[in-house]
Amino acid sequence: MEYITVHDAAKKWNISERLVQKYCSTGRIIGARKLGRSWVIPYDSAKPDDPRKSEKIEKDDDIHTADFSGFMPLLNTPFKPGHCVEYINTLEDGAKKNIAMAEYHYFSGNPEKAIREAELYLTCEDSAYRFSACWIYAYANLSVGNIKCAKYALGEIKNTLETNAEKSPHIRAIEGFVVFASSVLLHLPLPDKMPAVEEIFPLLPEGLRAFTLYVSAHYLYLKEEYGKSVGIVEATLNMGASKYPISAIYLHLVAVMGYMSLKQKEKAKKHLLSAWELARPDDLIEGFGEHHGLLGGMLEAVIKPAWPEDFKRIIAITYRFSAGWRKVHNPVTGHDVADDLTTTEFAAAMLAARGWTNQEIAEHMNISLNTVKHHISNALQKLGIRQRRELKKYMLK
Repeated sequence: MEYITVHDAAKKWNISERLVQKYCSTGRIIGARKLGRSWVIPYDSAKPDDPRKSEKIEKDDDIHTADFSGFMPLLNTPFKPGHCVEYINTLEDGAKKNIAMAEYHYFSGNPEKAIREAELYLTCEDSAYRFSACWIYAYANLSVGNIKCAKYALGEIKNTLETNAEKSPHIRAIEGFVVFASSVLLHLPLPDKMPAVEEIFPLLPEGLRAFTLYVSAHYLYLKEEYGKSVGIVEATLNMGASKYPISAIYLHLVAVMGYMSLKQKEKAKKHLLSAWELARPDDLIEGFGEHHGLLGGMLEAVIKPAWPEDFKRIIAITYRFSAGWRKVHNPVTGHDVADDLTTTEFAAAMLAARGWTNQEIAEHMNISLNTVKHHISNALQKLGIRQRRELKKYMLK
């Protein structure tokens, strides 16, 4: 690949060398590499969009970047699928690179490695790094069964809105984002002092806005407002969220949840395959395992036949994550989500709880009618109930 210098790029794009260096250091130029103290940039790179129109706005943008440059940098970067690790390696050694690597380990289903990277920053003075670390550390520990550690990090997140009120609006937005996402994704009640999403959303950079809209769609799904949920997803993706691969994967997955609840299987399948196309090049499979129980048997119907080995890995993530998730969710909510069903039994029982007939479940999951009956019978027996209508209180919403 042919590269040009920062000086050459600045001249080519008619901007300052300082701004080119900022674009490189914040990951806005895909493929840019750090060589010593300078950067080299792929010759055919396009100039990143720059919304700044005046010196005052540029100063404001510097403040915004300072507040957010360390917060979930991988989630907030429009890297090209297949170049995730390449982007991380362009970052300077230090906190930002380590947090990005913790994100990658988590989203690729390696929670032990994510924990090792994140725990170094749990008490970091920089709010962006600290909240990134707490969020990653909490979810990664759920996946390995360290519930005490997960609850510690979740407690730090929950308590943050109670203290240090005199902060910049951007830092408060980070905190609000993390609290909102943590509560919704664990299906827990929102804290009393949770700021309105409308307040924090305008202060977030584009990548985090996309993920916030995924969380909002997930929240609407839990309220059984499926049409509104998928509407948010479609609008967000149509406005360019697909360039942020991690956010886009999660948006597509919540669309699968919504469309399956509306019994629109073809639309659900389309979104699942879109998520899979984004995830496979960098092995970002964690979200598929996390959402398994909500996807209405779509993994069994679509991923298992075509990618059986990947399906096995996803199911391993599901068992690992859901065991920890229930240990936090069930005691807080009093909702006794089933914990002793196989993933296939759970998928069949979820559909049955939503009113699907055995024949519909069999056709959807590509299994025989007798196999469906067997799975439903096993689920009823394990849960100690006799009738299908009782399944709902043991299933996810």
